[in-house]
Amino acid sequence: MPIQTIRSQRLYRQIADQLQQLIRDGEFPPGSLLPPERDLAQQLGVSRASVREALIALEVVGIVEVRVGHGVLVKEIDAMPPGSVMQAAARKEPWALDPEFASEIELNLDEEIPPFSLLQARRYLEPENAALAAMNASDEDLTAIRAALTRNIYDNNHGGGNLAGDRLLHIRIAEASGNAAYALLIKHLLGHQYGVMFRRLQELFMETGMPQRSQEDHERLVAAIEARDPAAARQAMEVHLDHVLRVFFAE
Repeated sequence: MPIQTIRSQRLYRQIADQLQQLIRDGEFPPGSLLPPERDLAQQLGVSRASVREALIALEVVGIVEVRVGHGVLVKEIDAMPPGSVMQAAARKEPWALDPEFASEIELNLDEEIPPFSLLQARRYLEPENAALAAMNASDEDLTAIRAALTRNIYDNNHGGGNLAGDRLLHIRIAEASGNAAYALLIKHLLGHQYGVMFRRLQELFMETGMPQRSQEDHERLVAAIEARDPAAARQAMEVHLDHVLRVFFAE
């Protein structure tokens, strides 16, 4: 079967698009069954969870019918949805805030998160991001991580006070984790410019050598990810974020 091995983030999207193309090309005609999840996962080089998500996405847009215990049936359809499977799914039913919560929760994605809350959340999230990146990063992910580290070093040498390279490195590591939820959280937390509270905290408490110390932490972290050592990557991220917390919030 002409199936290509996949290694990248958002695997289920790529799996769904590849299967859609194979169906479009007649490899799996209407009325036929797709290979079992286990076989697809083995041929694609991914987890069964990613395959299952892809199959559900294909069903949502009407290309297949998932019959638990009986297989996945390719449906007879008049026209294949244009674009990617997820673009078609988004057109069908956008992901939106549940109306049940409209009067129950406050959601302001532009509001500054207090600095301690931001760093505390990162301390619990990012070590696992780093470990997953060490296990799951593609060659393209590693290139992006290394480029972000280069930007981090450039910023330090040229007075980049907004720490864009620093934050981009952490975002690239989260993207390389292969977990879209982790990546979304870190991109939201760090994709914003640091707010007025965090900037003032930096002015008052940031140590003179902190950018260089963070850069050295980052170099060890990237080396562990490139070495495919999840334990070392997790520990390197923990050490790094513990240092940042001590600088800004030591009792």
